[in-house]
Amino acid sequence: MTACSYRTPPSDEILFWVQSRRAGGEWTTIRTMCGLDNAPPGVPAPAVPTMGQIQTAFKQLPFSKPRVSIQPADNVTLVNLPTYYRATWPDDNGLQPGEVSQPVKLLSWSVEFKIAPRSYTFRYGDGSSSGAVTDAGGVYPDGAIKHTYAKAQRAAQVSVDSQLTGQYRVNGGEWVDINTVADLQDEPVTTLEVQEAKARLVSH
Repeated sequence: MTACSYRTPPSDEILFWVQSRRAGGEWTTIRTMCGLDNAPPGVPAPAVPTMGQIQTAFKQLPFSKPRVSIQPADNVTLVNLPTYYRATWPDDNGLQPGEVSQPVKLLSWSVEFKIAPRSYTFRYGDGSSSGAVTDAGGVYPDGAIKHTYAKAQRAAQVSVDSQLTGQYRVNGGEWVDINTVADLQDEPVTTLEVQEAKARLVSH
């Protein structure tokens, strides 16, 4: 289906084939046309989803939910020690960045969605956060998402709020930006213990 560009609005993306044949012969394509305005006379217009319906279908996809991986290991850190954070995606059946959905039937269209990250907001459990960032974080010493706690906490509730975006394509056509965001909710919480290191002199 190369005759259509698959750009919005959706009504411009309909591809018509004009074919002819002799009695009992095979059908031969004479030309193709894009857009409802170019429909041959007498051809009923197929049902076409709106961009709003496509965006709604994207938001309703079964997404995975990331959680926060933390260094130092074992979810224990120290006051005044830089702590590193990374958003990690589970090995489950949900969709996550880099994956493509199963085809979704929208009226006359078969639509696939390619998932991409838009932003992450890391919440450190002490009332502060990273704000919306595009970096998924990393590990010591090069990870970009890090935070230093000012006081001890027995159970800091650490989480990452993720927003996803992506692209869609129709019937295997070209990928087009979806221009909407799926704001994930209720991501898992990681409990972090923030300890205060104490030094003391010991006589021998």
